[in-house]
Amino acid sequence: MEATLFTQVLLPLAIAFIMFGMGLSLTIQDFTRLGKAPIAIGAGLIGQLLLMPLAAFAICQVFSLDTSLAIGIMILAACPGGTMSNVMSQLAKANLALSVSLTAISTCICVFSTPFIIQFAVEYFAGEQAATFSLLETAIGLFIVTLVPVMIGVLCRHRFSAWAIKSELFFRRFSLGFMVMMIIAIVIQERSALASSFEQVFFACLALNLVSMLMGIIMAKVFKLSLIDTTTLAIEVGIQNATLAILIAISFLNSPALAVSAGVYGLAMYIGPLLLILWSKFFAKHTPTKSLTT
Repeated sequence: MEATLFTQVLLPLAIAFIMFGMGLSLTIQDFTRLGKAPIAIGAGLIGQLLLMPLAAFAICQVFSLDTSLAIGIMILAACPGGTMSNVMSQLAKANLALSVSLTAISTCICVFSTPFIIQFAVEYFAGEQAATFSLLETAIGLFIVTLVPVMIGVLCRHRFSAWAIKSELFFRRFSLGFMVMMIIAIVIQERSALASSFEQVFFACLALNLVSMLMGIIMAKVFKLSLIDTTTLAIEVGIQNATLAILIAISFLNSPALAVSAGVYGLAMYIGPLLLILWSKFFAKHTPTKSLTT
């Protein structure tokens, strides 16, 4: 795919705008909460940054995904968090403070971890046909379109808190709307490939979503976290930043075909959390225990 004004300028700007909006929802305390609740946040980070990519790799093997779909799944697995995980945690009445802190910290870490996961995926699945991939350029690109806007948003939240709080809903709606628009665009452009492999990639994405949420639950049980924190970890590990994964595929790797998996997961990733929310509403009668608070 040739570089265009959209792929090299407009799409990265839109992602940066979304990340700025995410920054507006964060406070400095969200980044420092690791020292106050190291066990819960540490368990979440292990699930997001280590277990999720491992599960994605296993899913690719089990479903024998084509090269582009497998690389796309790995790119998706390398992009944790995003504002939608916070929204789903709020709907599930989970630990929103823990959710927001995990989003903040994993966003900073993925600037460095994501390029390595992508490089491994490209080299492993594409082999000798692997396209040229630059770790440094990808890390710099992620730093510019994710970390810088988030930090600016956090500073704006600190200085103009009233405006930032009022703007949160707009940015969340923009983020969801933009992701839907990108999914539609990918479906249109890659409709031939998607038509022949939709069933395979959809069930792979659904399996990844359910397995990753289960891993979040297991991590919480291993570290003996409360039920509310268990729900939070399940959502945080299962919800990925599909929009960022689409950006990486289209703008950084110049391959819309690699964005198909992220687009499908962008729809499938809500199935597990919605089932969890239904379970919480009808069956989770529990006494609140000590958990991470704001």
